[in-house]
Amino acid sequence: MAVEVMDALDRRLLNELQEGIELVERPYQALADKLGTTEEEVLNRVRALKGDVIRQISAIFDTRSLGYKSSLVAAKIPEERIDQAARVINDHPGVSHNYKRNHAYNLWFTIAVPPNSRLGLEKTVELLGKMAEAEQVRLMPTLKLFKIGVQLDMTGKEDTSKAKAKPAYGYEERKRAAQTVSEFDIAVIRELQKDLSIEPRPFDALAENIGVSTDELLRAGRDLLERKQMRRFAAVLHHRKAGFRFNGMGVWAVPEEQADEVGMKMASFKAVSHCYLRPTYPDWPYSIFTMVHGRTKEECEAILQSIEEETGIRERDVLYSTKEYKKTRVTYFTPEMEEWEEKVIRRFGI
Repeated sequence: MAVEVMDALDRRLLNELQEGIELVERPYQALADKLGTTEEEVLNRVRALKGDVIRQISAIFDTRSLGYKSSLVAAKIPEERIDQAARVINDHPGVSHNYKRNHAYNLWFTIAVPPNSRLGLEKTVELLGKMAEAEQVRLMPTLKLFKIGVQLDMTGKEDTSKAKAKPAYGYEERKRAAQTVSEFDIAVIRELQKDLSIEPRPFDALAENIGVSTDELLRAGRDLLERKQMRRFAAVLHHRKAGFRFNGMGVWAVPEEQADEVGMKMASFKAVSHCYLRPTYPDWPYSIFTMVHGRTKEECEAILQSIEEETGIRERDVLYSTKEYKKTRVTYFTPEMEEWEEKVIRRFGI
């Protein structure tokens, strides 16, 4: 469904889906109750929006608390080889996002490796850099997380440059250490990370796959939420198809002693979906990253200008994505990672 033909109920539904779906036997009925409509109406609208505006509906897990190690990575690639390099990097099953951006560091990707990785995060990135023939690779791990969670306002009623909101998931949660994950947890995670079917009782088949009742599966899912290993169960939208055609990665040179105060202020902007403290390098002075999404480039610029006025931080840059090579969710505890590592270990004789 084209964004131009969506009505007010479609837009409210998309906002609710992004905020989170209840882990109950009839989740679409629960959505219908919130919206004052019928389950059948919600199902029909989700089906119409799926694949066009809605990318996926599934659990969103916290990588760190599951024992995974992850990082943003910036790479310098000769322009004539950037598409080829992106294909090499995309082949890694732990790469979830990969974008071309308007900077000397022109390829930016996120990667996660499991707790049982034979190579580890740093070695994996080093080898990916070699395989992609990158001129330079910079690890940009999260030193502090101030906020994470994309929720696009589909109603168009907010002044995105000024709106504030307390981060739903941020600094306090990130301080939690990795937690033990049982074999049963892993089985549940493997099911809940699948794209949710659009039918009245979508969790029944997932429960049947691991030989438990639907109630047991949902209780296990709620336990993962309680332990903060699952951040929420929600929809992710195709940003551009939803009308948000620009994403700007605002990067800020913040004095070390101001990082906590400034990071929390930046995270308070509702239009900021991600806010992190990351390491600096001699050729990269920017320590705080803020991701903003807008319907126009001017909307993104207005948000960043408001942040500058609020914080007083003037030294900044903004990197816009000019090509999307990959955008998906990390799939946890799957065999593809071991298979990729085995292939690479053989190739490099490690």
